Amino acid sequence: MPIPDDVTGEEIDQDVRQELMSLPKGLAEDVARNLVMVANLIDEDPEQAYAYSRIALRLASRVAAVREAAGFAAYATQKYSEALAEFRAARRMTGGVELWPVMADCERGMGRPERALAMAGEPEVQKLDKAGQVEMRLVAAGARRDMGQLDAAIVTLQSPELASTAVHPWTARLRYAYADALLAAGREAEAREWFAKALESDKDGATDASDRLAELDGVEFVDAIDELDESEDIADTDAVDEADEMDEDDDLDDEDDEDDDADPKN
Repeated sequence: MPIPDDVTGEEIDQDVRQELMSLPKGLAEDVARNLVMVANLIDEDPEQAYAYSRIALRLASRVAAVREAAGFAAYATQKYSEALAEFRAARRMTGGVELWPVMADCERGMGRPERALAMAGEPEVQKLDKAGQVEMRLVAAGARRDMGQLDAAIVTLQSPELASTAVHPWTARLRYAYADALLAAGREAEAREWFAKALESDKDGATDASDRLAELDGVEFVDAIDELDESEDIADTDAVDEADEMDEDDDLDDEDDEDDDADPKN
């Protein structure tokens, strides 16, 4: 697959570059460039990112970073079984637990929320850093909701991290999930409060908390572009109608002229 000339492979993290040093130099560069393409496209065009990840995987399947990238690309395209297999392979290679939450979420994606809940109670969770533990809590709450246990999902999200006033990269998503669960349980006033808190901490626009708040407040957004298109369509229709009327008037005038020519008194 084509890779732009300005993608050199040097853009990847130092840790990944270190892993690729086990490969011949030329091969390492090819793998690195494909991994950069995966990272660049995974949010905007996950299918393309997945395609590049398969190339990297074919070139260097014994590199943990490649297996992890392939896992995330498969996850982004909702190929959860494939993603889980790649994450398990990466974990076997590194022995780390960082992928535990996303592995559990793959179980959810495969329709097995009970397995995700079981993973939330495993010793691996205690080895996660704070961000990983919050992510695991989000997955567990999602699994509870999958099973129709809304109240349990709400309780799962209630934690010191949720109550904290400090803002971390995961704060907005945690508050948003809590607000969404409250709303699903019919607790609209509380949900509105937490959507507002989520919006307050969402500096990067990771959630659509502002839209959810607007919906709760009964605000309806109208797409200005759609309005403009509609106005142009109306204007075009009016112009066509006006042209048709002018044509009809011209036809009537022509008929009057013909009648005058045919009248012997003229």
